[in-house]
Amino acid sequence: MTSADRATPPWLRAAPPTPIRIGGRLFEWGRRTYVMGIVNVTPDSFSGDGLLAPAGGREGAVVEAAIVQARRMVEEGADILDVGGESTRPGHHVVAEGEEAARAVPVIAAIHAALPEVPISIDTYKPAVAEAALDAGASLLNDVWAVSTDGAMSRLAASRGVPMVVMHNRAQPQYEDFTAELIDDLRAAIERAVAAGVPRQNLILDPGFGFGKTPEHNLMVMRSLPQLRGLGQPVLLGTSRKSTIGRLLGGLPPEERLEGTLATTALGIASGVDLVRVHDVRANARAARVADAIVRGELP
Repeated sequence: MTSADRATPPWLRAAPPTPIRIGGRLFEWGRRTYVMGIVNVTPDSFSGDGLLAPAGGREGAVVEAAIVQARRMVEEGADILDVGGESTRPGHHVVAEGEEAARAVPVIAAIHAALPEVPISIDTYKPAVAEAALDAGASLLNDVWAVSTDGAMSRLAASRGVPMVVMHNRAQPQYEDFTAELIDDLRAAIERAVAAGVPRQNLILDPGFGFGKTPEHNLMVMRSLPQLRGLGQPVLLGTSRKSTIGRLLGGLPPEERLEGTLATTALGIASGVDLVRVHDVRANARAARVADAIVRGELP
């Protein structure tokens, strides 16, 4: 083994996950890190970027703003756009299915019409909302409760033949052996999804940074990423502007957490992450390009 081989992380020496077609685009894992831009159609997003004013907003204006944001994100380097109609921040207001669909579906339809070549994911844990989003042009399900035993979202992904993000979450941040339980929970979720008919190669794993975890657990998520890659699936990391980053930076508000987010993006790529979900696309895409060149040896 040469010194270069010894310096290469084990996850990079292993065969990359099988490519996934999302919408009309093939995602070839291992070649570079892909970027998912966040489009929040909410009034109460923790990050302060929700397109709905707290008192609501005219639907046409919201859709127009979403198209402008989507175009900008794609120009800045987004490979996929993630649209959500309900905030998932701690203490968020639970939105009825009809209201969530009324927020997200028109935006998905409009973005799909304006940017038909760009894959769109729907960020929801409600099957009815997800199905309406797929009808409107979404091509990926992003379920923050995919480790639950309710298999409705997996059955929908199977019946519609679309990929699915399986995210780790818990109602309470209680663990005896955090990393082992994180891996076991995600492995069990994979098996349930496969049993429901979702091809294994259509599953993307998200360790759920900030979901059902303390700040200490979130730091352990970052350290556990190489082990997570051992499950053989592509890995999505969503740390953007999260409260743990703010806490590490002395209590900075969401809009001042960019540098901390970029640190997690670079370190995540060094640990095997394939996809980063972010608010600030341009900066993270640039950080990913440099990190990819260093870690994967891929020059642009």
